[in-house]
Amino acid sequence: MPKIVIAIDGYSSCGKSTTAKAVAAKMGYGYIDTGAMYRAVTLFFLQERVSFSNKKEIEAALDRIHITFKHNARTGKNETCLNGLNVEEEIRKMYISNLVSEVSAIPEVRWAMVAQQQKMGRRRGLVMDGRDIGTKVFPNAEIKVFMTAETYIRAKRRQQELLAKGELVGLEEIIKNIEKRDLIDTTRSESPLVQAPDAILLDTSHMTIEEQVDWVIELADRRLAELHRLKSKKVIG
Repeated sequence: MPKIVIAIDGYSSCGKSTTAKAVAAKMGYGYIDTGAMYRAVTLFFLQERVSFSNKKEIEAALDRIHITFKHNARTGKNETCLNGLNVEEEIRKMYISNLVSEVSAIPEVRWAMVAQQQKMGRRRGLVMDGRDIGTKVFPNAEIKVFMTAETYIRAKRRQQELLAKGELVGLEEIIKNIEKRDLIDTTRSESPLVQAPDAILLDTSHMTIEEQVDWVIELADRRLAELHRLKSKKVIG
């Protein structure tokens, strides 16, 4: 059976990462959290006091950034490492969320991260989620999904995620953060968030994670069956 690339794009707090991780695990595929990569860059810029508007500082900083993912056997999850240091918990905090879209909009940052992502994805059998996976990183992905959800529902989900980590943030602040990120993500000049023409829209407002995972896997199964039929026809022909 051939292996494919599944590209999942969409707005924040729609369930992209959680769904992508679960799909990858069930299919025995690799998973790359591109959002975590941009969060790690944001953390590094803040730690090193890199100006978001200074091209030379940005380029010099990017040369010193090495992002990897480490599997945690205890939790069963992949965790983000920045220059060898596990930063998974830190990059999920609200102060990073407030700035990640601004950093992600910097052309030099996107060029560097896209190059790393494409290198990671040279092997097939991969699930990747982000903002420009189906349009920029893997425009030829066999499956493209674009996720959306109502803003209020996204904010409630994000609030619950933060509460689970001991971070109490008001719903109004989260909504403002989401709206700000949406605006930056969809209007930036370099690889804006947009639904690819061949991507299938998935509104997760009233879906559980399990339902989202099943939906994507069913889509993948149909696509794999189609590819198998095409391969069989070529062999016979």
